[in-house]
Amino acid sequence: MSIDALLERRNAAFGAGAPLFYKTPVHIVKGEGVYLYDETGKQYIDMYNNVPCVGHANPHVVAKMTDQLGTLNVHSRYLSEPIVEYAERLTGHHVDGIESAVFACSGTEANEVAMAMAQRVTGGRGFICSDAAYHGNSALVGRLTHVGRRDPDPEIRAFPYPQKYRPLRDNVADADLRDAYLAALDEQIAGFEADGIKLAGLLVCPLFANEGLPDVPQGFMAEAARRVRAAGGVVISDEVQAGLCRSGNWWGYEVMDFEPDIAVMGKPIGNGMPLSAVCASREMVETFRKFGYFNTFASSPLQAAAGNAVLDVIENEGVRESVQTVGAHLRAGLESLTENAPDIAEVRGHGLFFGLECVFDRESREPDRERAVTLANGLKDKGFLVSNAGALGNVLKLRPPLVYQREHADLFLAALAECLAAS
Repeated sequence: MSIDALLERRNAAFGAGAPLFYKTPVHIVKGEGVYLYDETGKQYIDMYNNVPCVGHANPHVVAKMTDQLGTLNVHSRYLSEPIVEYAERLTGHHVDGIESAVFACSGTEANEVAMAMAQRVTGGRGFICSDAAYHGNSALVGRLTHVGRRDPDPEIRAFPYPQKYRPLRDNVADADLRDAYLAALDEQIAGFEADGIKLAGLLVCPLFANEGLPDVPQGFMAEAARRVRAAGGVVISDEVQAGLCRSGNWWGYEVMDFEPDIAVMGKPIGNGMPLSAVCASREMVETFRKFGYFNTFASSPLQAAAGNAVLDVIENEGVRESVQTVGAHLRAGLESLTENAPDIAEVRGHGLFFGLECVFDRESREPDRERAVTLANGLKDKGFLVSNAGALGNVLKLRPPLVYQREHADLFLAALAECLAAS
C-alpha cells in the first residue's frame, strides 16, 4: 500500500490531524536493536526513540514477556512476587530515602500520581515548573505545559528555564547567572504565598529535555530544591526522558547533583510495554495510598516481566558504561563536525542525549526552526530518524536506544556532514 493511501486510511480512522513525523511520513513495519525498517525494506538507524531503551524487539525482553503472558497476567489485587521484586530492584538504584513505588502505565499517569502525592503530603495545591515544560497531556498534568501562553492558572506558576545560551543576564559569571534564575524561582514561591496558595512542589525534568537540553548554571538545581523544601514543598524529578542511564548516570538528578523527594519514570523502563513508576519514601507512598489508588493494568505480572528484563539487560550487559563511552565518542564527533558550521551554534547534552541548536547565524543567535526541520528530513532520507524539539523548535534532538554503538555513531556523523554541506 502506498504512503498516500495509508495516510488517507489513517486520517479516516483517527481523524485528520493526528501528528506524524517528517514531510513524507515513514511507514515502519519492523524493529531490531537500533534499526527500524519500512515497508520497502529500507533500513533506518533510530536516533530518536527512547521507549525501546535496550533496543527494538530486544530478545531477552521479548522472551520474558512472552513467557509471562503465556503463564499469567492479572491486576494488582493478588499477591505477585515478580512485581515486588521489580519495585525492590528499581528503588535500589535510587538514592537513599527513595524506597517504595507506585506503578502506572504512562508518564502522564505517573506525573499525575506524583502531583497528587505531593499535594497529600504537603497539604498544598500550588506547583512550579519551567516556562517551557512538558510533563504529560492529561487535564491535570497538561496545566504545566505552555505556562504563560494560556489562561492564567492560580495553582500553576513557572520560572524561566535555566540556560547559558540565551540567559536572563548576559556577560555575568556562572554563579551570578545561577542566582538570577534562583531569584526568578523565588519570585514564584513568593507569588504563591502572596496569593494564599500553599506550595505543593516543584516538578522538573532534571536535564530540561523538552526545553532543549540547555547548559544549566552549576548548582542551580541543588539550591532550587533547598528553597522549595524551605517553602514547604517537595521536589519531583521527571526522569521519563532523563533517567534509566540515558545520561550515563542512572538518573538525571545525579547529573544535576540534587536529590528529589519523588522520582517519576516512564516509557523506557518497559522497553515498549506500557509501564511507569513513581518512587518516593515509604511514608510518602503510604500517605498517598490512604486516599486510594487502583490501576487495572499497573503492578501486573506482565509489567514486572518487562521491567525486570530491562534491568537485567542494563545491569548485565554494561549498558550504562557503553552509554558513557559511545556518548563521549558521538559528542566529540558532533563538536568537531559543527565547529565551523555557522548554522549550528551549540552541541549540548549528556550520555546518549544531545541537542544541536540551529540558528540563522551565531552572532544574532536567532533560532532557525526550519533549519532543524530540514536537517531532520534530510537525515531521514539518508536512513537516520531524528526530530526537532526544544522551547523554540529549533533544536535537533538525538536520543537513540541505549544499545547504540560507535559504528552507528560514525555512520550518523557521515550522514550529518553530508546534510550540513548540502545547503
